[in-house]
Amino acid sequence: MEILQAPFMQRALIAAVLIGVTAPAIGIYLVQRRQALMGDGIGHVALTGVGLGFLLSWSPVWTATLVSVGGAVTMELIRAYGRTRGDIALAMLFYGGMSGGVLLINLAPNGSNANLLSFLFGSLSTVSSQDVISISVLAAFVVLVTVGLRRQLFAVSQDEEFARVTGLPVRTLNLLVAVTAAVTVTVAMRVVGLLLVSALMVVPVAAAQQVTRSFAVTFVLAVVIGTTVSVGGTVTSYYQDVPPGATIVLLAIGLFVVLTVLATPLARRRARALTARETPEGPAEGPAEGLRQGPPEGNRSEPATERSVKAVPGARRAGDDIAV
Repeated sequence: MEILQAPFMQRALIAAVLIGVTAPAIGIYLVQRRQALMGDGIGHVALTGVGLGFLLSWSPVWTATLVSVGGAVTMELIRAYGRTRGDIALAMLFYGGMSGGVLLINLAPNGSNANLLSFLFGSLSTVSSQDVISISVLAAFVVLVTVGLRRQLFAVSQDEEFARVTGLPVRTLNLLVAVTAAVTVTVAMRVVGLLLVSALMVVPVAAAQQVTRSFAVTFVLAVVIGTTVSVGGTVTSYYQDVPPGATIVLLAIGLFVVLTVLATPLARRRARALTARETPEGPAEGPAEGLRQGPPEGNRSEPATERSVKAVPGARRAGDDIAV
């Protein structure tokens, strides 16, 4: 295939597969914690790391990783201990991170608006061999955490108080989720872009939730969807000459809409089946059941709709219990 003969596309496809696996893998925990926009805040902070890398002539991937990890940990600590609400902390990450990144890139001797745009929205041609190695190492860390500690992270994401009662280190696990999300952002920034990476962490999970009911199945399907749209968007970007990040996100949203439409009849069928199971059965009819149709005269003060069968004093003379 022509697309596999170009070295830059080989690197881009490898990065796309790694991104498709890691972004939904950590995104499912953020969705459970109702922190779907956390990736956006980290992405803005990571831009400061990118600018710092250009200014110091270091690898932007590693400087972005260090800065975004620091920002994610700070935001988690503010949420846990500070009086400031989490949404305000997230806003500070948005504005401060973006401003710092733009300023540092413009101060760097080899920085330019082209470099800035490639990190904001992704670029296939800028993925180098060194980037692939860095992304592979970081992706291995994300997979190790999200799969190896899935039970503990799920418990903390569902109910922190319950997890604390069971003896789990809730504070440490919360910080680990924040660090892993920050690493995922830097993994995806080369292809998807810092401004769009949060969508790849959230949309595949939301799409999988439309047709699944268990956490494990949702996890697997979200990773499959993420990998599919990442590779599909990268290939489409090569042939149609369109931005890869925007293409990947639009494919993910389109798949979400399709699965939502397909899942609607299934959800209605499940609701009807559940209603049918919960509907109480009517009272037995006929003398074959050995029960009368109602209480004797003078005992009609109790409602006739009770489902239980109980003995009424004096009924034993007839040899039967009376349904009331």
